[in-house]
Amino acid sequence: MDILETDAYDRRKRRNTSCALFLSLLPFFLSAAVFFYLWTPDSTASITSAGVKSAPTLLLAAVVLSWNGGQSVLGVVGGLLFSAVGDCCLVWPELFLHGMGAFAVAHLLYSFTFLSSRYTAHSSSSSFWTRSLYLILFMVGGGFYVYIYPFLQKAPNSDTLLPAVGVYIVLIVLMGSLAIRTRNVATLLGGLTFMVSDVSLALQVFKVTAPMEHGNALVMVTYYLAQLLIAVGDVNAVKQEDFAKWKSS
Repeated sequence: MDILETDAYDRRKRRNTSCALFLSLLPFFLSAAVFFYLWTPDSTASITSAGVKSAPTLLLAAVVLSWNGGQSVLGVVGGLLFSAVGDCCLVWPELFLHGMGAFAVAHLLYSFTFLSSRYTAHSSSSSFWTRSLYLILFMVGGGFYVYIYPFLQKAPNSDTLLPAVGVYIVLIVLMGSLAIRTRNVATLLGGLTFMVSDVSLALQVFKVTAPMEHGNALVMVTYYLAQLLIAVGDVNAVKQEDFAKWKSS
């Protein structure tokens, strides 16, 4: 197969993959729409609301598993499953720390995935600008922790919350930094959008800002978008790796 035939095959394969992936994501879009349709500021915590909230994330996990197989169970699929646990926990305010712990595990799994071989081919850790972005992210994370520290001290469980939030910030900034390292556009945007979502959530949960009319919508839109981008980025990374192996064979 010559170069022109290979390029044509590559284009057809990418186009077919994109269409098939979009179709497999339709249940996710539908479940997210159901969540926003049913959710109201006065919604009470219940198993039903937890199920509706976590359904989009669980469906994303199913999509990634169907495309990438078992190799993603300890990666993005695992991260999505722990995120779904976190979704359920955050429905009940008293389970906030449990939810944060579940999301911390999810960020660890994402981070390990972004260091895997399927991302390595396009990653770079030697660029001055890339390293500068890492530094900026960690400085922003540290600055944010300092900013919300007085508000964390006012919380009833501040003794536990203060170190827990500090560790969580380190983990999510690490995840965001490694997402940048992959140079996978979807993954990069997903990692950064996840950080935006969590900043929005923290400002509201810890009462740093006055209650926002559409605060929850902002958190959930950015959250679902982040998970979608991370999931799509992982599927694309595996497909690119498979195609690279095919070309070299």
